[in-house]
Amino acid sequence: MIEIKGLGKQFQNETEIIYNDMIFQQGKSYMLLGASGCGKSTLLNMIAGVLSPTNGKIIIDGINMAQATQKQKDKFRIEKIGYIFQDFKLINEMSVADNISILRLEGVDVSKMDETLKALGIYEKKNAKIKHLSGGQKQRVAIARALVKKPDIILADEPTGNLNFAIGEQVIKALTEISKGKTLIAVTHDERLAKYFDYVINMDEMTSGISDIVSPKEVE
Repeated sequence: MIEIKGLGKQFQNETEIIYNDMIFQQGKSYMLLGASGCGKSTLLNMIAGVLSPTNGKIIIDGINMAQATQKQKDKFRIEKIGYIFQDFKLINEMSVADNISILRLEGVDVSKMDETLKALGIYEKKNAKIKHLSGGQKQRVAIARALVKKPDIILADEPTGNLNFAIGEQVIKALTEISKGKTLIAVTHDERLAKYFDYVINMDEMTSGISDIVSPKEVE
């Protein structure tokens, strides 16, 4: 379980983002909706330990990660979190398998690579170079790389942002299916994908005192 309490982030340009308290339950999927600049990606980065909050708590399984050292945050992220980036962050000249196997340098066990690629429908491209893949295929590889270590928490920052809706919908369906039993938090701007998640959080209202966590049916 992830608990957000009194969380705030102050940036050097004096922009301050203050979050309402939220709880993300283990085994549930959450969609973060909201306009650009409302703090969706910042929240993911603070949960992942990439950014440190200015104040407040990020409690994961009873431990306040906001107070952890950067070394502890990095270790936790490597062991427990799968992060899916909007821009894929894949190496174009390397094969699908090599892009995933490189995680061994961080001590990650990639023995479940074939299993994960098959679950995402991308196994037949295992030996293909990234530069020869379509956008949807690249995103599936990025998802496979994040999930191969069987993380407890999956963070996805605009995982369909570079894809058309039809392909993006396929990617989200695959992501939510393979993430069952884990905590999935995905940032997106497309309300049409809400039906694939357990809950939707309207981040535009995060500073209003009524940041709602609702079921997808309430959004449709």
